[in-house]
Amino acid sequence: MAKRTFAIGDIHGDLEALEKTLTLLPTLDAEDTVVLLGDYVDRGPHSAQVIDYVRNDLPKKIPGKLVALRGNHEDGWLRVASGGWPEFVIPVPNGCLAMLRSYQRREVREDEIPSREDLVTMQLGEFIPTEVIDWMDSLPYFYEDEHAIYVHAGLVEKDGKWLHPSETDNPTQLLWVRTMRFFEGYRGKRVVCGHTATENLPPELSTFTPEDPLDMWVGENVCVIDTGCGKGGFLTILELPAMKVYESRNAP
Repeated sequence: MAKRTFAIGDIHGDLEALEKTLTLLPTLDAEDTVVLLGDYVDRGPHSAQVIDYVRNDLPKKIPGKLVALRGNHEDGWLRVASGGWPEFVIPVPNGCLAMLRSYQRREVREDEIPSREDLVTMQLGEFIPTEVIDWMDSLPYFYEDEHAIYVHAGLVEKDGKWLHPSETDNPTQLLWVRTMRFFEGYRGKRVVCGHTATENLPPELSTFTPEDPLDMWVGENVCVIDTGCGKGGFLTILELPAMKVYESRNAP
């Protein structure tokens, strides 16, 4: 069973879910590929630890190719580090306080609101180690193999055509775009993405467990595997070409 690809959905600071789901995978070999779709940080309690695991531990555990893509939350912190972006760090749902607390080795209390001091610290972004910023900045915007195109958010439409990621003028759009037209109407090589929580997509258009709107969403040519990890949901890993699914909610 060589040349399989295992796509890992948005992790959002949930190290336990990542470690648990990885134990469900079959034994990997040197011809297998593991692709992480980005959004390693924010919301969950262990952003710093997830980054450390992806950077330092996972490469030792994967005998084949490991690809870590950039997500919009990595892009957000890169913008903060390059001059500040209050529109990203201030909204509580973005979960940026959890990122700060993870580097302070503390956990966010339930319903905790950032203090003025927290907001200043987050806006400066200086608590993030330089090597982590450099790592985020090195992450690619997409990956492609014989099975699919892998990208954090989706593809960009221009003049009625869905652009290949390499044709996108501004690659950051691949991290932030969210349009129902893509999920409903894209036709082309299969795309595997995260970013949009599956609970927000029409279950009646999914061919994969439409009775469970929290589960992976599979349209005609799009697979969405952001199943809410780090924000009350679970982590999903999709194996291609077999279309086999592994979920942290099913892990021991």
